Amino acid sequence: MSEVIATLKKDYIYNLMIKGKRQDGRGFKDFRDIKLETNVIAKAEGSAKVTLGNTQVLVGVKLQTGTPFPDSQDEGVIITNLELNPIASPEFEPGPPREEAIEMARVVDRGIRESGAIDIKKLCITVGESVWIVFIDVHVLNDDGNIIDASCLAAIAALMTTIIPNEQQGIGPNVPLPMKELPVGVTLAKIGSKLMVDPSLDEEAVCETKLTVVSGSDGAVVGMQKMGSAPLTEAEVLEAIDIACEKAAELRELYLKDLVRQE
Repeated sequence: MSEVIATLKKDYIYNLMIKGKRQDGRGFKDFRDIKLETNVIAKAEGSAKVTLGNTQVLVGVKLQTGTPFPDSQDEGVIITNLELNPIASPEFEPGPPREEAIEMARVVDRGIRESGAIDIKKLCITVGESVWIVFIDVHVLNDDGNIIDASCLAAIAALMTTIIPNEQQGIGPNVPLPMKELPVGVTLAKIGSKLMVDPSLDEEAVCETKLTVVSGSDGAVVGMQKMGSAPLTEAEVLEAIDIACEKAAELRELYLKDLVRQE
């Protein structure tokens, strides 16, 4: 984006904000339309695709047996990767994971770990010898802003529909992945003096900073990540947490509740 176009776009978004509006007509606390699909990858143990506006994210979950870590010999292992596919944006290039992709993968991973979303002790096959390793692979198919929230939602939905392939290892019948919590991430962008939920690509390009808050079903914050150089006041952080927890509860009710019933 050229400097002139960026300045004009920023002024346009600012002027709308002053009038209490956003470029696409949403309110400051409104998400774009969300579509969640599960079981979209036949060969994965679990999978989900989230379309958030025009942002599309696909998550596949694979399980394989392996050895536990020395300091947690009765616990399974979680490994989360995020790939910014070049087809998703002209800004993404092929090659090793970019710093941005690593940062986003950590946010998704942290929410799952810190919330205790998976009962990892139930992934132990033989203490000190064999456990299930859960690979969570996030693929960004199209970037129109707010990749993190789409990734968090797709990851937890994929995990909720994951089946442990015990039969392949001859250790009993297949069973659902043991889930204990449903962490949901909500990102807010600060533009001027306003906080806006679910920033679009244009809003991300002109915002001063972003804050992602991952919360559990009880409203407890289990992960937080700030991006951008502009500071946030204590009041702004607390406001962002309140909004994020409120919106996370709505997303959980709208998109994850039925998945829980299917378990």
